[in-house]
Amino acid sequence: MCYRTGIFVLLLLLISLDSRDCSSNIQYDVASKISFNTVQAWAVKLGTELYHFGEFITRKKEVQDSFKSAQIESRDGEKLVQNMADDIRAMMELKISAVKRIVEAAENMAFDKQNEPVPEDFQFYNSKEMEDLYEDQSLTTTPEPEFTMENWIIRPPSKNAHLLQNPHFSNIPVNINISSVHVPTNVYTWATEVIKGIHWSEGLDTHFINNYQSDPTLSWQYFGSSTGFMRHYPAMKWRADPVDIYDCRTRAWYMEAAASPKDVVILVDRSGSMTGQRRDIAKHVVTNILDTLGNNDFVSVMTFADTVEEIVPCFEDSLVQATLANLRELKLALDNFETMEIANFSAALTRAFELLEIYRNNSGGANCNQAIMLVTDGVPYNYKELFERFNWKYETPVRVFTYLIGREVKVADVREVKWMACANRGFYVHLSTLAEVRERVLEHVNVLARPLVLQREKHPVVWTPVYANVTDPKVADYLWEQRERAEQKERFMSQRRDKALFNSEKEQNRRWKITQMKQGQYSELGNSKYQLMTSVSMPVYDLRHNENITENVLINEAYWVSVTKESVEENGQKEMRIARLLGVAGTDVPLSEIQALMTPYKIGVNGYAFIVTNNGYILIHPDLRPVFQQILKPSYNSVDMIEVELFDDDRSPRNFSKELTALRKEIIDQKTGNKLMNIKYHMEDMKRVSRGKRHYYWTGISDSPFTLVVSIPENYGRHRITPPPTDDIHRLSLTSKNISARQYLSNKWSVHPDWLYCRHYERTFSSPEAELLYFLERVARPGWRWPAKPRPPEHHKNKGHERHSEGTEARERNKSPNIAPRNEYYCDHGLMQALVYDARNTAWFNKSISDSASDDKAAEFIQRFGYIVAFLATHSGLTRWQTHPSRDYDDKPEFGKQWPRAIDEVWYRRAVEQHYVDPLSFVYSVDLSTEKFPLNVSSAMVTASHAVFHGDGHRKTPAAVVGFQFKHERLSEWFENITTSCEHNKECVTCLSDNWDCFLVDSNGWIVVSKDTTQTGQFFGKIRPDIMMRLVEEDVFKPVHIIDYQAVCFREKKTTNPASSLLTPLENLRLIMAWFLATTVWIYNSIAVGLAQASSYSFDYVAYQNYENDEDTDDPSMSKPPTRMLERDFEKLVLINRTRPTPCDREMYLYQLDYKNLDEKLNKPVRECDRPFYAQLVNYTNMLLVVVDAMCAKVEVPIFSIDATEVQYNESLPCLKHMHPLYRKQPNSCIRNHTEESNIDMCGRGSLQQKNILWVTLTIIIILHYF
Repeated sequence: MCYRTGIFVLLLLLISLDSRDCSSNIQYDVASKISFNTVQAWAVKLGTELYHFGEFITRKKEVQDSFKSAQIESRDGEKLVQNMADDIRAMMELKISAVKRIVEAAENMAFDKQNEPVPEDFQFYNSKEMEDLYEDQSLTTTPEPEFTMENWIIRPPSKNAHLLQNPHFSNIPVNINISSVHVPTNVYTWATEVIKGIHWSEGLDTHFINNYQSDPTLSWQYFGSSTGFMRHYPAMKWRADPVDIYDCRTRAWYMEAAASPKDVVILVDRSGSMTGQRRDIAKHVVTNILDTLGNNDFVSVMTFADTVEEIVPCFEDSLVQATLANLRELKLALDNFETMEIANFSAALTRAFELLEIYRNNSGGANCNQAIMLVTDGVPYNYKELFERFNWKYETPVRVFTYLIGREVKVADVREVKWMACANRGFYVHLSTLAEVRERVLEHVNVLARPLVLQREKHPVVWTPVYANVTDPKVADYLWEQRERAEQKERFMSQRRDKALFNSEKEQNRRWKITQMKQGQYSELGNSKYQLMTSVSMPVYDLRHNENITENVLINEAYWVSVTKESVEENGQKEMRIARLLGVAGTDVPLSEIQALMTPYKIGVNGYAFIVTNNGYILIHPDLRPVFQQILKPSYNSVDMIEVELFDDDRSPRNFSKELTALRKEIIDQKTGNKLMNIKYHMEDMKRVSRGKRHYYWTGISDSPFTLVVSIPENYGRHRITPPPTDDIHRLSLTSKNISARQYLSNKWSVHPDWLYCRHYERTFSSPEAELLYFLERVARPGWRWPAKPRPPEHHKNKGHERHSEGTEARERNKSPNIAPRNEYYCDHGLMQALVYDARNTAWFNKSISDSASDDKAAEFIQRFGYIVAFLATHSGLTRWQTHPSRDYDDKPEFGKQWPRAIDEVWYRRAVEQHYVDPLSFVYSVDLSTEKFPLNVSSAMVTASHAVFHGDGHRKTPAAVVGFQFKHERLSEWFENITTSCEHNKECVTCLSDNWDCFLVDSNGWIVVSKDTTQTGQFFGKIRPDIMMRLVEEDVFKPVHIIDYQAVCFREKKTTNPASSLLTPLENLRLIMAWFLATTVWIYNSIAVGLAQASSYSFDYVAYQNYENDEDTDDPSMSKPPTRMLERDFEKLVLINRTRPTPCDREMYLYQLDYKNLDEKLNKPVRECDRPFYAQLVNYTNMLLVVVDAMCAKVEVPIFSIDATEVQYNESLPCLKHMHPLYRKQPNSCIRNHTEESNIDMCGRGSLQQKNILWVTLTIIIILHYF
């Protein structure tokens, strides 16, 4: 009974408690609710107060009045793009003229002097050996090995010169009075032909210097010899980190000038005999052939045994464009082919000829030269019937180059393989070591150049795609691998020091985040240490017709002899007919110089110009991002136009519309036209997005493969502001009694650092501002004249070998070319005029704000906000700023030094766009907080900007942007004061309550203010994904799909041992050992006679070696892991996934506030937990006030991530691009045949000659003794 009574009492107690809970909930619902009117009042009050403060502190009315006298003119896009194209073309003509003078001088000097003997004590300036006062000892080059032998020839030391840092040459220490010579690591400096070329080319210094004096905008000038050396001006110390792999003959400026575009099919023998070293040599041959191809070439790599297979399956039955990405795909695939069975040469040659015939008939591919490269260790016979069927009946359109691999070759093999090349206008090479591959492979470039050399009259002018100064693209993989090795080493050592800490979940999570951040690529602003450029180059011909030729001939399987060929009798001597390419001359053109000619001040804010090549690739574009983590991206120079111009058509990745591809075709074809398009574009490191209409204008740059395109916003881009004609700078100075315009620029000002106001060619300045002040003073002086745009001097055209019959007078004229009068400076009259107008009319901005307002009001605002920066930026690139209260010293960089780029700054661009949303509003932003760059809220600053437009009634255009910057904590306090106050009810619920969360969110969804300060600068969709989802569903925020076609992903590398295995039967062991001994003695013999290849360095095998063989990771103080440790745990926690940077596509969704019918979307009440928030637009701002009921449970929805994710395709990106090719325009120049080429008999070169008979004899004795 007592038990039942107890149960009954307990039930009553529970019912009582439950009823009390219900009644309290009812009371809570009534008492704890924030009303819609309260939120609306907060938004109005906060916005109004911020507006009045901004209006006061920026003095925007006074700024607007400052431009009252300015004129507004319509912006004619067609005229603008044509004028820019003409200016760029004029600049290009200057560079071409300089290169022509180098070409003419080199051809004359070579004709006169290349047979002169080189003095034994000859010295020259070797770039690698020059002393550098600024040299960093951590940067090393690869010196030639030192041989301590009695018969070693002592060479004279290199010359040395004093080097000085020169801002015109990227502050590199140089000597502008001389040139110096770079010799590749794989080339022997004192080889006969190399040292002769270095000797006679010293005379080019005079022409280099004269070119630089006549055109001080010239960058590096150079002559690259076909023997490998490069003479460059000015002289400098050659730096290479970690190793010097530079060879001018594999650079785009050399390859494309040396021969017309080509279609190449590479056939690699993978029969059973191609094992071991032969396989490695074959791979190295293919790699080096691929290194000689450029964007205008097409290639296919096939392996053959009993069947013929493409090395990359998706490239089957086709030629692929030789872009960096495609070449990389082919090189990586070389590791996968296996040797087996018997080679079917007939099938391989037939397949290659048929493929080339298809492209020849359809005018596809390069549509010029065609070649087959056969890599094998022997052929059964010469397959004459195939050449008759596929090549000879068409007048031999396909050249055949043969590469015979292996040391033990038969005379029959040499005879047949050589015949195949000689009978088909090609070249034969015998290769027995890796060291000689590079030099021998480059022979095919000289053969393809023969028609060019024979015609002599034409020197095609070649402009290269974008590239990064002297950096080799292969270094990118190496640098990434070095980083991963360093990381792996650090992980090993950390795990040994403190295993418990390292294995902890917290530490592993920390390291995982670091890895994720390292693999991001959206933080690369600017081009880092790389200088992007293009080059103009022209081929240099040997004007001689004949010379003696020495060739190595195989007498039997072990003996080579040298034979000198003679045929044509000239001047009593018998000589061979030749057509030799001396090399290529060229000069660099930094892209920054071209960009300066695009006059961005004429294009205006949010407008830009870019240049497209004949392949549709970008040469210059503000969104070209070639670098990630200080490393060049794998395919940075083949970014297509439609991969950076993101048209707003909401299509899936790489599903480009017909309208877009038609526009691209017109641009590539260098037509003149214009079109209005809807586009979307990202800002602030791909964290913000905007959409709009742009007007595109384009026209071709004559005599070049480039097309210039100008993109102008549709609304505010139609007009531009200009000073009245009466406000001429020089006239104002004269009427003001020679008072310089610099009086308007006293302190706290800056100008756009990348714009060309005035440039002095003979003086250096500490800053762009110092240079500007210098010219403002000069303008004020009597006699000032605006310099005319430089034009190329008249050039004496070559007339082939006839120039040498003109005697001494002609040569003297060549030594002293006509030099145009040198302009010591250049100024952009229009930009200078606009700048001085802006400076004069805004000079009052330097006065303290107290001078234009009551002291009480100024003190009140300053007391409320503390440290404030007010700033002003104009359309002419002028930025002014004032600090309140003023500070004599501040450890932070001044505003104008941090953000000097005026119309290119994000706050300027967004303010102008916001004007068309609300002309009175300010744009507020705070530094964004990401995992890679977390925001320090205590020092965070809020930036507010407002566009000032000038109009004349029916037209208006942005004249300037004003704004202010203050500490984030002050805005938080202001926000808190307003959102914790009640207008009429002193007991109302406010944001001070723990039951409500309040946010200020900007127009792209980023949190500006939150009660939780750690959320500042984070994406709202990450903090409250459920509320963000509702805002998106209600069309308050619009998701914008952005695709990054320039992304880099990280593919896991296979760590299998790349060494080849010998699949030879046991009964052949004796032959293998004999081969091994013979090869060993031969290599030592090669070193003993000082062959060039002794100093060779194979980068490919260094860059891709496995980490497991890297002894640098061993720490003697660390014990090795216990042998009984669980290997899975060790691999999971300690070993990193080795990766390789790979081009890929990434996509993301960014968000933009949709202002259309915004009030209607936002004026909705809270519906308990179904819609547990209010959102109101803060007046005169770009911010939303979001008030969320924290008592409602968060709905579990996926986090709104703005991080990019890789787009998954069914095939690799190179394969996808190949299967959906885009239109390209073939280069205009194509010289592939010449009638006199049949007179040239030289078509082959044997392996390196054995000159030391003693060592040859020793080799035979050793083999006979043991076997």
